[in-house]
Amino acid sequence: MNLPNKLTIFRVILIVPFVIALLGGDAGWFGSNRMIPDIVALAIFIIASLTDLIDGKIARKYNMVTNFGKFMDPLADKLLVSAALIALVSMERIPAWVVIIIISREFIISGFRLIAADNRVVIAASYWGKFKTTFQMIMVCLMIIDLSWIWPWMQIVTDVVMWIALILTVVSLVDYLIKNKAVMKEQA
Repeated sequence: MNLPNKLTIFRVILIVPFVIALLGGDAGWFGSNRMIPDIVALAIFIIASLTDLIDGKIARKYNMVTNFGKFMDPLADKLLVSAALIALVSMERIPAWVVIIIISREFIISGFRLIAADNRVVIAASYWGKFKTTFQMIMVCLMIIDLSWIWPWMQIVTDVVMWIALILTVVSLVDYLIKNKAVMKEQA
């Protein structure tokens, strides 16, 4: 197993301590100071997110791209972001309907990729998808640390980033469907 694949597996493993820190802090498992578990959860989320950047760069630079990596890397990303969003819904830091839209987009794109792979078509990530991912990661970080109780204006910042992430989620989906409509036509 090469280094990029090990980093991908490490990202999946980090989901467990991330969710424990995030939900455990909110539930009071670690005492009354919610801030420390939130900081730990944020640190784990950032480390996991950085492994996504690093494993991709290493795989491409050193020609270490594998079928396992092609399959697991996007799956690991979806698992990490979905776990974070679902936990944040339970903590009432993000509306459930926003999470439903974001996760639904990921299922639709995953379905498209499966159909494309079956037709031996590789669908590259678009810039819209990359912007979407960036804003989703920023949104999750802002919601994990939730500094609105210190600075009330941070709630406005978080809400604006959430709306940008949501709009980019929909735009990237529409862009993806339009650019890859030929894949579905071949199936019909």
